[in-house]
Amino acid sequence: QVQLVESGGGLVQAGGSLRLSCVASGPCGRFALAWFRQGPGKAREFVGDINWTGGTTYSADSVKGRFTISRDNAKNTLYLQMNSLKPEDTAVYYCAVDRRPFTSRTTGIWEEYANWGQGTQVTVSS
Repeated sequence: QVQLVESGGGLVQAGGSLRLSCVASGPCGRFALAWFRQGPGKAREFVGDINWTGGTTYSADSVKGRFTISRDNAKNTLYLQMNSLKPEDTAVYYCAVDRRPFTSRTTGIWEEYANWGQGTQVTVSS
């Protein structure tokens, strides 16, 4: 089972950008990958996912047009490019790997993934 490690979080002003990375400990090119986030006092939220080839992505309405998910299977790495950040984007961001190989979409349900990273904090100041 691959282990996932996120990085790239930090403090940024509203309107700024950050790029998060999620590195897997082994090959995960057969599996769709996803991003979640959990803000202070909020429920965990599904941000979006990317299929196993990287050719199809889905983004939640709350981030659509601002966040872009991509992957580099040669580097076993998932990315989340976040632009036009808002204070409400403040959260711990987690990556997750699907249980099922060769899927176009994940379920968006936290418990149904094979593994998750430890999270990276993103703080957006107003």
